[in-house]
Amino acid sequence: MENFLLLTKTSKIITDIMKRRRSIMDGVIPLNKEIGQTSSDYVYKLRKILHTRKIGHTGTLDPLVDGVLPICVGQATKLVNTLTSSPKEYAGEITLGRSTTTEDREGETVEEKKLSKPFTDEELEKIFQQMTGDLKQIPPMFSAVRVNGKKLYEYARAGIEVERPVREIHIYSFSMTSEPVFDETMSYQTIRFHVKCSKGTYVRTLAVEFGRLLGYPAFMSQLTRVKSAGFPIEETFTLGKIEEMMAKKDYSFLKSIDEVLKDLPSLELNDEQWDVRVSHGGFLEVEDVDSDKAKQLRVQRNGVTKALYKYDKVRNMWIPDLMLLNNK
Repeated sequence: MENFLLLTKTSKIITDIMKRRRSIMDGVIPLNKEIGQTSSDYVYKLRKILHTRKIGHTGTLDPLVDGVLPICVGQATKLVNTLTSSPKEYAGEITLGRSTTTEDREGETVEEKKLSKPFTDEELEKIFQQMTGDLKQIPPMFSAVRVNGKKLYEYARAGIEVERPVREIHIYSFSMTSEPVFDETMSYQTIRFHVKCSKGTYVRTLAVEFGRLLGYPAFMSQLTRVKSAGFPIEETFTLGKIEEMMAKKDYSFLKSIDEVLKDLPSLELNDEQWDVRVSHGGFLEVEDVDSDKAKQLRVQRNGVTKALYKYDKVRNMWIPDLMLLNNK
């Protein structure tokens, strides 16, 4: 009997420890990705560092691109699609006078057309303004977009050209951030820029289109993601810093689900709303939230976000969009 009681007590302690660990490891890491690593590389490494397999990134960054890469951990992995769909911001550089196979500095030269003189700021600004708003874009061959079950870069490496789907994207802002530089030796011109764009935008393809509108080949010579899922690059953590903080049991690099979703309108549920409706996936009537402006509503119980709701105009009610935490 004593052995049974000891075993039961030990099992309860282990269960409590596991529950506490799961609650600690729920959130989003604003990671600072370095050049040369893939997004999947970081997921693999963080699984080892955090001792958990429930990890997912919020949108692939090419190996040549650095910057903000939000990583979802634990229950926050349910937010991957939501955060991936949010607008992104980049700072980068376009080089005029040469185009490449990959549309960035890694590829081989496809075309070269030297500039006889640099474009003026006024000429460049006109193109930046022309490339804002709703646009259509064809993904580059060297990309992870799938066509007939295969990624485009697999076709590209095999030397096969396939028809690519046209994407509709939105450019919120696109502007020059410093004085352009003209290389008299190479007859190239480089332009620094900042862009805020929708999900699915290939910034290197924007660089190519920018050059095309000026009548010159172009490629993206540098790119850094400076904001994603609401996290600016100033608030990110390197992998090394995360390892250092984990050794000290400092989990402040992990941002809670409530913090990540803080900009969404919220509703604190009463007993009836929680027990009868939300915990069972029911609909909600909410009068004090502008359904025309709010794309999502986060519903909370005791200050903790339990689910995201979206407005259904047909039913004239808020309906479940995503359940985030266990119903308890």
